[in-house]
Amino acid sequence: MKVHRLDIPEVVVIEPTVFGDDRGFFFESFNQRRFDDAIGTQACFVQDNHSRSSKGVLRGLHYQIQQAQGKLVRVIAGEIYDVAVDIRRGSPTFGKWVAEVLSAETKRQLWVPAGFAHGFLVLSDVAEVLYKTTDYYESKFERSILWNDSALNIPWPLQGEPLLSAKDKQGVLFADAEVYE
Repeated sequence: MKVHRLDIPEVVVIEPTVFGDDRGFFFESFNQRRFDDAIGTQACFVQDNHSRSSKGVLRGLHYQIQQAQGKLVRVIAGEIYDVAVDIRRGSPTFGKWVAEVLSAETKRQLWVPAGFAHGFLVLSDVAEVLYKTTDYYESKFERSILWNDSALNIPWPLQGEPLLSAKDKQGVLFADAEVYE
């Protein structure tokens, strides 16, 4: 397993060792001990989520203001542009973002710690995304930052307008968002 820290060092790309031949492949998709070593702390996952989306769907930028969720994201079909935005007010990278292309082909995973807003854009015809979370989903704590806020200036690799949920269309500007103190 290889670990790549991004420009925001708490956000980590995990690249598994894949064993493949003409029959297919095998890789260890999760190992608690190795994962904790990679991120430098212990994480306890309590929920697994699975989404399927069409090309051009943009989900995010989501977070929970209470019961903050760390997320370990991977793609099992297709390809996405995955984004994490630091919304921890006291952080030296507050308001900064990092992005990574994740795909079923590369099998890389992205660790997005609690304290970040998260979103992704589907680049392939279809993408299936699995992610583990460190806390349970609670709708009353869910928040959404507007994906195209010019203050964040995220260069989403779009072809036309994204397909958004009603909730994501109602996201707030970063300047107005509840953040972690």
